[in-house]
Amino acid sequence: MLELPMLESTMIPKIELTDKPTTEARDAIIRGLGAFNEAAVPGMASRPLAVVLSDPETGAPMGGLWGRTAGTWLFVELLFIPEEMRRNGLGRKMMATAEEEARARACRGVWLDTFSFQARGFYEKLGYSVFGAIENFPPGHARYFLKKDFA
Repeated sequence: MLELPMLESTMIPKIELTDKPTTEARDAIIRGLGAFNEAAVPGMASRPLAVVLSDPETGAPMGGLWGRTAGTWLFVELLFIPEEMRRNGLGRKMMATAEEEARARACRGVWLDTFSFQARGFYEKLGYSVFGAIENFPPGHARYFLKKDFA
């Protein structure tokens, strides 16, 4: 049985496993971890960065790049271009836009991850290199971690 250390207050938190977490729970984790990181390493505060593809008629988002800068690096968490819009330079343009903003924020580079069935070759053509991999994740594929150092 796992024993928890005694808490200074009388409050004993409830531990709950869920596959339907709330935005409120995620925000509490992000706030707490962000404050801890910033206290330990000034400059680690995270700042969102997005490059959004929008429908020219309705303005509705159709795809784009979602990431954040922290600790002098840009992390690209998500990149999606609708199938019918691929292979016409939009991906390169979005990555260049994000990299330009990362440089303006004094970042030293960009890192991201992708699966073997996704866009590893695309990122390598943009100057990214693999610095880690998890083989057979998902089964029959691999997950790659890539970076591009601006220096």
